[in-house]
Amino acid sequence: MMHLSRLAEEIILWMNPSFNFIEIADEYTSGASIMPQKKNPDFAELVRGKTGRVYGSLITLLTLMKGLPLTYNRDLQEDKPPLFDAVDTLQASLEVMAGMAATMKVRVISNEEMKTGFMLATELANYLVKKGMPFKEAHSVVKNIVNYCRENEAPLENMKIEALKKFSGLFSADAGKILSVSAGSLANLKVSEGGSSIKSVRKQITELVKII
Repeated sequence: MMHLSRLAEEIILWMNPSFNFIEIADEYTSGASIMPQKKNPDFAELVRGKTGRVYGSLITLLTLMKGLPLTYNRDLQEDKPPLFDAVDTLQASLEVMAGMAATMKVRVISNEEMKTGFMLATELANYLVKKGMPFKEAHSVVKNIVNYCRENEAPLENMKIEALKKFSGLFSADAGKILSVSAGSLANLKVSEGGSSIKSVRKQITELVKII
C-alpha cells in the first residue's frame, strides 16, 4: 500500500494544471460542483487515503500480539477483521490503480515547455566543473546567474555568452550548446546507473521485470 500511495500522489501531482503531464480517464475522476472544467483525481486520493486504513489494521494486529505468550490465545479472534479488511482494501486498490494506469494518457511535452524555469542550471554548473572549477564554486556562480535572471525576468536559455562571461571567465562559445539542449537530450545525458537516459531507464525496467 505504501508504494500504491506514493504512485497515487505522483498521479495527483502530474494531472495538476501546474504540471499537466497526464490525463486520467473520466471513470477515475469526478467533476467539481462549481467549476465545469475541473477533474478531481478521486480514485488516486482514495487509494492514498486507504493506505492509512491498512496501516491502522497493521497497528491493530501488532498491538494485539505484543503481550501474548507463544501459544494460541482467545485474543487472536480479533485478528480476523483487520486482516480481511486489509486484504480487501489492497485488492480493490490494486484493481483501481491498474485500471487508472492502463487508461492514462501521457502528454507529449514540447521542448519550449520543458525549458520553463531553470532546468538547465545544474547542467550549466556541470559545464563549469568540466572546465576545472570546483562544484561548490560552480554552484555559487550559477546561483548568481539564476538570481540575475529572476531579477530581470529573463529566461536562462536566452542568456548570451557575453553576459555569462561577466559571472565567470570560463564560459566560452560552447556554453551555448548547454542552454540550447532539448529536454530529451538533457535526460539522455544522465547515463549513470539508475540515471534518466532512455538506455538507463530501459535497463531498470528490464531488471524490475525479472524481479516481478
